Amino acid sequence: MRSLGSEELELATRYLFLSMALVVLKQDRQYIETGQFKIKDHYLDLLNKMEQLGRQERKKLRYEMTQQKLHVIETSRNDSFTSFLFLAHGYEEKRNYFNPAIRKKVERILFELMHRVYS
Repeated sequence: MRSLGSEELELATRYLFLSMALVVLKQDRQYIETGQFKIKDHYLDLLNKMEQLGRQERKKLRYEMTQQKLHVIETSRNDSFTSFLFLAHGYEEKRNYFNPAIRKKVERILFELMHRVYS
C-alpha cells in the first residue's frame, strides 16, 4: 500500500534525481578541467550554468520538502538496484529503482537543464 501521495512522490523523486544529476555535472566539470581538451571554456561555461540552474531548483525542492516534512534516504545499493526510503507524515515507503532506469532519469534531467540554459 502506498503511503505517499503522488505529488509528494513526484517532489521527492525529482529532488533525488536532480541531486544525482548535480553530482554528474560536478564530475564532468572535473574531467574537462583536467582533461586534454584544447578549448574547454565553452564546455565549462555550459556545465557551470547547468549546475547553477540545478542548484536553484534543488533549493526550492528542498524548501518544499521541508515544509511537507518529506525525507528521502538511500538504504541499499547493489549492481542492479538502489533502494530508497521515503518518509512523510509519519509513514515510510521503500522503493527500489533499477540502476539503468536511474541513469536514464538523470540523463533526462541533464538534457532538460541543457535546454534551459540555451533557451
